[in-house]
Amino acid sequence: MNYTRVNRFQDFFEEGKYITLKNYLYNYLLRKKAVEKILEHDEIGLILEVGSGISPVMTRTEHIVYSDLSPTALRILRNTQRKGMYVATDAMHLPFKNSTFSHAIASEVLEHLRNDQEAINELARVTSSSGCLIVTFPHRKFYFANDDRFVNHFRRYELPEIADRLKDAGLRVISIQKVLGPLEKLTMSLVVFCFSVIQGSGQNKQIDKQNPMFINAFASIFKWLNRIYMVLAWLDAKIMPRSISTVLLIKAMKNHKD
Repeated sequence: MNYTRVNRFQDFFEEGKYITLKNYLYNYLLRKKAVEKILEHDEIGLILEVGSGISPVMTRTEHIVYSDLSPTALRILRNTQRKGMYVATDAMHLPFKNSTFSHAIASEVLEHLRNDQEAINELARVTSSSGCLIVTFPHRKFYFANDDRFVNHFRRYELPEIADRLKDAGLRVISIQKVLGPLEKLTMSLVVFCFSVIQGSGQNKQIDKQNPMFINAFASIFKWLNRIYMVLAWLDAKIMPRSISTVLLIKAMKNHKD
């Protein structure tokens, strides 16, 4: 991963308000629910979540290693999560032995890496033969727009494309699920556009000067609006065909035993 691209987020990691709001986002909550649901009947050992940042999608176990390129993000996560282990590392060069983990998770990670195949190879290497790799990713190249550029996506994926990458790493797809539909794309494109306009006008500096009571009230409203919107986004993903889903989840296993 390119360090310059990651470092532009360091200022956000220092903001307590940002952490609170990010963990209320409807699309994050739906990804989290999707990952937890697909693992609920698995025999869980030690889990690895790469690119966890400050908002991991797996939080229901203590037998987990959170990894991220940013030590700052992991420090904040450790202070808020208070369980599991934390390793600052590049997803393309994981410092773990072969077959260390029963499951590995990469949620909205691969699209941020220049060499995504190398990261998939590493995830496959550290996952046991009886375990699984869980990946969520932005779907359909024709959706690539301002919101992708804003969060430093190198790409969006077509389903056959990512299936081939998994196959090249010795993995076979055993499940594909819809996570988010076109409503999410429309929403985030609009949000990023509005945020960019506000940021460019300098009005965001005025918001930062508001008192804690205003921030707490805003966070409470933001939380409940996202919970309501989460239901709409879930329905949208359910109703719309997979061919126009904006985020998909894949569960894959190894083709061979270690």
